[in-house]
Amino acid sequence: MTIKIGDKLPEGTLSEFIETETEGCSLGPNTFKVEDLVKGKKIAIFGLPGAYTPTCSAQHVPGYVKHAAELKAKGVDEIWCISVNDAFVMGAWGRDQKATGTVRMMADGNAAYSKALGLDADFSKFGMGTRSQRYSLLVEDGVVTQLNIEQGGKFEVSNAETLLGQL
Repeated sequence: MTIKIGDKLPEGTLSEFIETETEGCSLGPNTFKVEDLVKGKKIAIFGLPGAYTPTCSAQHVPGYVKHAAELKAKGVDEIWCISVNDAFVMGAWGRDQKATGTVRMMADGNAAYSKALGLDADFSKFGMGTRSQRYSLLVEDGVVTQLNIEQGGKFEVSNAETLLGQL
């Protein structure tokens, strides 16, 4: 069942590669409970099929990096990118995309969270296995308030500009 506006995000975990050790976060991959991270926050989340893939690298992530200040000016506390990759790949990709400190690059290594959202996709015909659909959503205190799911192969509604216009 696909998540919809008004639904609470499912419980689950995502991993993030931490570049700088801080209290409670060690250097390297750290696993976080989604329900803890979203508590009391407004978060812009976008999901995409994979790190280093053409549309994801050329348009999707760069758009959120470019519009991060505008999103935050409209009350967004954090911006997350979720992809079915491991935390090491997501960390490296975030550095390449100059997203560090701007967009949290959240790894869904086994697609468990994408499946819990009902936003997983079979990319086996491309040799990529189970991945995430391309989407964006806005979450306020764990509840979905906006949801934009792309139709197969498109990049029209999950971009930063669309989500910004919905705030």
